[in-house]
Amino acid sequence: QVQLMESGGGLVQPGASLTLSCAASPVTFSSYIMSWYRQAPGKEREFVAAIRDKPASTNYAASVKGRFTISRDNAKNTVDLQMNSLEPEDTAVYYCHSIGSKGGVYWGQGTQVTVSS
Repeated sequence: QVQLMESGGGLVQPGASLTLSCAASPVTFSSYIMSWYRQAPGKEREFVAAIRDKPASTNYAASVKGRFTISRDNAKNTVDLQMNSLEPEDTAVYYCHSIGSKGGVYWGQGTQVTVSS
């Protein structure tokens, strides 16, 4: 069965940077779309960024466009989210999401990002 595992979350000050990583297993799993969502306390889960293969494309929520960059390494079966200029409103649990090439939908368990002075 397919598993997604996020890492890289933590506590940072406003203006700092963090890079989140999501690793898919088994390594033979083929993902069509990899994406990140986040959910703040008391809020609904919201879309953050996505990256697609064939055709290749990226998509970002307006709130993070220009600050966050999503990338993937198909050889390593990972997807990263580089987050710059973090603000308190970015505080949330960040979830890795995948749509497999065969149509399966998968979620990671989430990693906490806290931005506070």
